[in-house]
Amino acid sequence: MELLFRAVDEASSVEPGEKWKKLFEQSWPSYKNWFLSEGTQARPSYLASRKAFAAAMPELIETYDRLVELAGGGDLAARFLSLYCPAPYLGGCSQVIADGALIRNYDYSALLCEATWLRTEWLQPVIAMSDCAWGALDGINGSGLAISLAFGGRKVVGEGFGIPLLLRYVLETAASAKDAEAIVRRIPVHMAYNVTAVDRQGDYFTAFLAPDRAPDITRDRAATNHQRTVEWPEHAALTMTVERRAVLEKLAQERGASVEGIADRFLAPPIYLDSWDRGWGTLYTALYRPETASGEIRWRTAKWSASIDHFPERELLVSHP
Repeated sequence: MELLFRAVDEASSVEPGEKWKKLFEQSWPSYKNWFLSEGTQARPSYLASRKAFAAAMPELIETYDRLVELAGGGDLAARFLSLYCPAPYLGGCSQVIADGALIRNYDYSALLCEATWLRTEWLQPVIAMSDCAWGALDGINGSGLAISLAFGGRKVVGEGFGIPLLLRYVLETAASAKDAEAIVRRIPVHMAYNVTAVDRQGDYFTAFLAPDRAPDITRDRAATNHQRTVEWPEHAALTMTVERRAVLEKLAQERGASVEGIADRFLAPPIYLDSWDRGWGTLYTALYRPETASGEIRWRTAKWSASIDHFPERELLVSHP
């Protein structure tokens, strides 16, 4: 399985433009199929979606409207871009805070990954791995706040927003871990997710989120694909979530361990998942350094480095067995 990764600097203006439009047009056919996978009536109407979006994330409503315009102004695209009560989706992922840095693996199907590291300057400078056209899987902003997500290991689905949009909103509007914590406490999500964030001052949290219970904010430095306890044993066994978290917790406590050394461990089992016979595995490792507002995307055979102030555009074809 080959996957073309791209680093795209969209920050030619303070609003989305032609580069984002091109990216959207490339990914929209697949996202449209996903959006309609349960039937068009299963998703909220445009008016309900925009109303919920404006109430939850008012600072981003002008950006949302601009994206809808660039996407052609159609009803389906507008509803999709709100990410309000989207179709369910599952994943893996591991994330840890070590020596003030955030390190994570993104585990998913190569067929369903945008593979686009996107720099924008909408409300503030942001570098993020894109998902759902404008959401974020992980990233860092100009304030030095880094954040990433992992599936929370529960089957429950409810009323709320897709987690990539919540991360985008955090990166656009927050300057600190405290700001980010207030946001994840306030905005509902439609499935169970684990969110880990760290800021330039070293403050951090991991939040266990779900649509059916209050946000659980912890001082955990590590997260995989369960929350306080395993609630979906089959998924836990398949993804080795307990085993991975045990390794991450040990890494987070190692004295004298370098960030580089810990990041290298993410490219080896059990943190690195190699389940390609089942159609998914670790697609990349991300390392974000709040102190310098910089990041790296790593694979076993290559590495990209960039920062808020220096973001080279490039492409790389990565093979996954």
